[in-house]
Amino acid sequence: MFGADAQQWNKRIRLFLRAPRRLRPTRAGWMFLLINLGVGFAALNTGNNLLYLVLSLLLAFLTLSGLLSESALRGIEIRRTLSSEIYAGTDNPVLLEVRNFQRKVPAFAIVVEDRCRSPRPDDVGLEDDWRLTSDRDLPVMGRVFALRVGPECTEVRTYALHPELRGELRFHSFRVSTRFPFGLFLKSRTIHAPDTALVFPEIEHMQTAPPISGGESSSEASAQSQAGGSDITGLREWEPGDSLGRVHWRSSLRRDHLFVRTQQEDQQAEIEVRLSTRDTASRDPFEDRVNRAASQIVCHLAAGLRVGLVTDSQHLHAEAGDAQGLRLLSFLARVRADTATHTGVRAPGAKREKQALRA
Repeated sequence: MFGADAQQWNKRIRLFLRAPRRLRPTRAGWMFLLINLGVGFAALNTGNNLLYLVLSLLLAFLTLSGLLSESALRGIEIRRTLSSEIYAGTDNPVLLEVRNFQRKVPAFAIVVEDRCRSPRPDDVGLEDDWRLTSDRDLPVMGRVFALRVGPECTEVRTYALHPELRGELRFHSFRVSTRFPFGLFLKSRTIHAPDTALVFPEIEHMQTAPPISGGESSSEASAQSQAGGSDITGLREWEPGDSLGRVHWRSSLRRDHLFVRTQQEDQQAEIEVRLSTRDTASRDPFEDRVNRAASQIVCHLAAGLRVGLVTDSQHLHAEAGDAQGLRLLSFLARVRADTATHTGVRAPGAKREKQALRA
């Protein structure tokens, strides 16, 4: 009980002492501060009024820099717009709207960094209060720059989001900074903007549909097809290669020439992509199998087929269209290898071999 109270008090003290803005001198800023110290030390030692005048001008310069940089950051708000489909291993556009709500004061040299939660498993508890999160714990996903944002105006910028891994991506905040007006200090503020995005597996570009085979190993992604029925829609002249079973003999005898029935499929071909989720001794890593399955799904759906997905524990029925693609890719974005399927499983005959050894 006492430890929990001490932790709460520590948190409140940290929030109270945290500055609303972060200020970091640049290289030119450090040189300027050293010049200030040198002029101030010389003025105190010599008592020269001219040196006091120069020191006052330098301090006024610092004050003006702080006021102008604060005016550039005060009225800034950011809005994030994500793409409906985000894929790993590729560039995905993210749109940022930088808006200045001030009525008369423009904002200059605005840099916006979009930050997300760290993928490390040991960051649990950092988000108890977003104001306590350190910048080093937040990876930067993208950065944009706006030279000038007019009063009550909005500037639209885009950056390329390049996630390395599939799964849920959790955005945390924006870091808005500026070096305006003199480039002596980098002043920044944090705008809390939580959001989530589902990153689909990486898609391998295929020129043609992958080979359809039902005899692949269960540790790899495979595809199985099912043919549909057909209806007679008309007649055409026979061509070499046409099956004799499609010849319409009555019309052929009447016209003294071979005619075949033209058929139209009343049901689209079905493809079932198989993905083994068991932790088997496969040459292909699990992530490569997931990427291959996602690539087959995208390729088959683009060809107009009905696509389903089969794993070791689930079966998603075959459908066609963009909605089915989002459904299957969303499932693959969250799927995990089933490492528990082989826990405690004993190979056939192992017990008899053990008894034989004892004998």
